Amino acid sequence: MNVLADRPRRLESYVGGVWTRGAKEGVALLDAATGAPVALIDSSGIDFAAALAYGREKAGPALRRMSFHERAAMLKALAQALMERKEEFYALSTATGATRSDSWIDIEGGIGTLFSYSSKGRRELPNTRVLVDGGVEALSRDDTFSAQHILTPLQGVAVHINAFNFPCWGMLEKLAPTLLAGMPAIVKPASQTAYLTELMVRRIVETGLLPEGAVQLICGSVGDLLDHVDGQDVVTFTGSAVTGRRLKTHPAIVENSVRFTMEADSLNAAVLGLDAGPGTEEFDLFVKEVAREMTAKAGQKCTAIRRVIAPRAHCDALITALDERLAKVALGNPADENVRMGPLASLGQRVEVRARIRDLGVDAEVVVGDPANPQVVSGDAEAGAFLNPILLYCGKPGAARSVHDVEVFGPVSTVMPYDAAEEAVELVKRGKGSLVTSVFTNDPDIAQELVIGMAPFHGRVLIGNRVSAKSSTGHGSPLPGLVHGGPGRAGGGEELGGMRGVKHYMQRTAVQGAPGLISAVTGRWIEGAPARADGEHPFRKSLAELQVGDQLVTATRTVTLEDIEHFANFTGDTFYAHMDEEAARANPFFDGRVAHGYLIVSFAAGLFVDPAPGPVLANYGVDNLRFLTPVYPGDVLQVRLTCKEINPRVNAEHGEVRWDCRVINQTGATVAQYDVLTMVAKTRG
Repeated sequence: MNVLADRPRRLESYVGGVWTRGAKEGVALLDAATGAPVALIDSSGIDFAAALAYGREKAGPALRRMSFHERAAMLKALAQALMERKEEFYALSTATGATRSDSWIDIEGGIGTLFSYSSKGRRELPNTRVLVDGGVEALSRDDTFSAQHILTPLQGVAVHINAFNFPCWGMLEKLAPTLLAGMPAIVKPASQTAYLTELMVRRIVETGLLPEGAVQLICGSVGDLLDHVDGQDVVTFTGSAVTGRRLKTHPAIVENSVRFTMEADSLNAAVLGLDAGPGTEEFDLFVKEVAREMTAKAGQKCTAIRRVIAPRAHCDALITALDERLAKVALGNPADENVRMGPLASLGQRVEVRARIRDLGVDAEVVVGDPANPQVVSGDAEAGAFLNPILLYCGKPGAARSVHDVEVFGPVSTVMPYDAAEEAVELVKRGKGSLVTSVFTNDPDIAQELVIGMAPFHGRVLIGNRVSAKSSTGHGSPLPGLVHGGPGRAGGGEELGGMRGVKHYMQRTAVQGAPGLISAVTGRWIEGAPARADGEHPFRKSLAELQVGDQLVTATRTVTLEDIEHFANFTGDTFYAHMDEEAARANPFFDGRVAHGYLIVSFAAGLFVDPAPGPVLANYGVDNLRFLTPVYPGDVLQVRLTCKEINPRVNAEHGEVRWDCRVINQTGATVAQYDVLTMVAKTRG
């Protein structure tokens, strides 16, 4: 398929397992730089109710049959396949107005999110289909009635309605946690740049890596799709607050309490600290960051800096420095390798941006750039949606409204002064909730005051200074492991955030009952569930033989004063509670000299470890270690070791086993409790 053919191609939707065109010829989508037609888009005639049903009935069960690790492996394979085809996406991306570096954020940034969730899924989630959430809640004294919160995939479809600025990343950053959770999705890209999303979905389908129907695509209007969503579905939206509020109050979404996540307008700010005047490294970093956020994707980023808040004494120097830096930004056709900033996504978008600049003019004046006369190094200044960076200055931001209410989705920022840190915080808060604000300072006290004051109004806060300059990912980069979203005006939603994002597509349920039955549900042994001791040491069993609940009760060992003193001298841990009887008795927690906690752990290992080579390959950690009862000379220790959870690795000859380890004394009191983590071979060697 020639994605850059002279004749505009009719985009197709992928629903019900087939590619289908709309019933009408469609609306023309134009190249942002040249104005030439790229594609036609229309979705009329699609049975949207059937698309939802197909996802629920076909793809949902197939995804839920897979474990978290299997789904993680699927994401990795998909990311590898898309990365092999990345140049095809880059070639088409120029039509959206994106330069090569802009496209890198969208294309490889999106694919990188798949890689990240694949890795996190295999590292942080068990190889199960049910996710345990939190600890066991004991509901009876005799361990016959307990409760456990679990997370299971919702049995509907996630409908992702995306914005035009990131046709690849915007889709993939939502698909990664959705698919890892075990839920199918319907993707609805914004029409302006839908041709790039459609190309990527075609390549996704061609890989054959996903269960049929796991990803469906609608190019064009969603029609009556939302009329058919129910309580097991999820709807996410990225775009304008006006549209988002309309969708959020859709009758079916309200009536069925459909989960709705919105990322909307965001008047993100960057604050220059009072310590960061001209000549400091932080001032230079601030100028660089503001200019980058104004020009990357031509300012068409939901995280771009809209408000530049700086000490009043430094505003003139800041404007001069930004003017000099922005003057070097070559605006033109993104296919030109000399261009550093491409056009806006469409001529309509340029009309919108110019109108919003006029709105800002009520409270601010343009000090850099001319909205009406774009200066380009290549391309047609009028046929393409070109606009040079525009910087405004608002001298009285405390009395202004437009600069805190109007988001200009383009290469436009407004500088505004402040005199004290608390004033900067108040100006930031006037944005009524944002995705991100950055603070540039090298003063810990300033950082503390600004960040704590602003945090409740933001999903993310970046602190920039000379120490992190080389490693920082910057103000405008949402990362897979960090939450992306914000309160108030920003939509009140939350995406990404590592495993937090996965849980958005799962239902949390409290399961109550007998411990043995709860263990059967979760695949994890809990206190009070049946245990088995068949005479064979559990460490002699491979994963193929080991079962959750296999248990070893060890012989005993008496702790002596000589043991305590030897351990202290050998390790250098001569804390007074182990060495000084009088001082130890004065401690409110002890009745005399006590054994080291790590001596207890060491003795426990000596009691439960089977020394011979076997299926257990390595001990790779200890979780949740707690010392619960002091151990005195003469106390007798014993260990109960129980196989708690088994996680075989996909495409490997071993897996992880989590063991519940409980150390008790001669009275039956628990001395220490923790989880031992081991690598175990799948079969005996």
